[in-house]
Amino acid sequence: MIEIKPYIEHAVLVGLITPNQPEDRTKEYLDELAFLADTHGIVPVKRFTQRLDQPNTATYVGEGKLDEIDQYIIDHHPIDVVIFDDELSPRQIRNIEKALNHKGQPDVRVIDRTILILEIFLQRAQTSYAKTQVEMAHLQYMLPRLTRMWSHLDRQRGGGGTNRGMGETQIEADKRVIGQRIALLREQLKTIDKQMATQRQHRGKMVRVALVGYTNVGKSTLMNLLSKSDVFAENKLFATLDTTVRKVTIENLPFLLSDTVGFIRKLPHHLVESFKSTLDEVREADLLVHVVDISHPNFEEQYEVVEATIHDICKDDKPTVVVFNKIDNFTYTPKEEDDLTPIQRENLSLEDLRKSWMARLGEDCIFISAKNKDNIDALRALLYDRIKAIHVQRYPYNDFLFQNYEE
Repeated sequence: MIEIKPYIEHAVLVGLITPNQPEDRTKEYLDELAFLADTHGIVPVKRFTQRLDQPNTATYVGEGKLDEIDQYIIDHHPIDVVIFDDELSPRQIRNIEKALNHKGQPDVRVIDRTILILEIFLQRAQTSYAKTQVEMAHLQYMLPRLTRMWSHLDRQRGGGGTNRGMGETQIEADKRVIGQRIALLREQLKTIDKQMATQRQHRGKMVRVALVGYTNVGKSTLMNLLSKSDVFAENKLFATLDTTVRKVTIENLPFLLSDTVGFIRKLPHHLVESFKSTLDEVREADLLVHVVDISHPNFEEQYEVVEATIHDICKDDKPTVVVFNKIDNFTYTPKEEDDLTPIQRENLSLEDLRKSWMARLGEDCIFISAKNKDNIDALRALLYDRIKAIHVQRYPYNDFLFQNYEE
């Protein structure tokens, strides 16, 4: 029997170097875009960058760079998709497709970071709730971009230009259908949101702890360690889409632990809105555990992205424990004594980092390896102290019980 292997798409990646986004940051963003593509099963084979003050309003990159991309696609067939690192307007998508697709050549898909993330979410959504959330976000994104789907149809005009052609009629029909579908999904999400809010109320006043962090920092692995459960975890972006809540007990102290969807730079605002209930777990938590991948070259920027998102969600400061994970992957290169160049990130040891801005976190941060289970007992002890303080404040009478238990 002949085994038919699934077709694997090949892609080129495109990003800009701007005054607000220097070359090293663009490279890191394209590294992340490549990881996103790989997560979706697309193989990135080439990267293109261009220096511009701002994206070209018509084609994102300049005409010359677009010609260079076009020639590469012709010379290195098959290239199936071109992925841009920023969100493209309907006009940009239409113009880029027109420039890259020729008669006699297979059509090349033109997508951006937003649609790539949405497609990954569509691929990975498991529960009906997650599927509903993602479908609504996807439709909201596609609605203003329908024009390009029907650009091949003629628009015949006559009688002073008042008659609309087939293409325009089809666009209007599609927009009406999609608008109705979005309205239906929105009502379904309202119903589900109420059900989940009721579920949260039924959990009682047990202390609630939420794991938050950038995508692929090890939240699900840590969830499995602390809760002794089997939450899906892998070295891919957005391995977890559905919020998982587990009852966890450390010594004599029970609490609820939730694992939430990971954050990422340029997270599509449609997804932020659609995943409102997931974010409610963060908003309603008593304690946040912010997991950071200390081995990532730009972990500090990832930390800031998550902190800014949490601030937008919660509007007020929440007690937070910062867990610097993956110390087993952390590497650094000590400087030579006669090296007079400025100290770089890779020249700092973990001990050096502890003495940097992290020192301000005091006892609210800890360094671990969830994979190797390094320092996990210390993390449990830290969580116990923080959760106990919240519990005793909520149930003052139980302070006596805790004292007797510990004695």
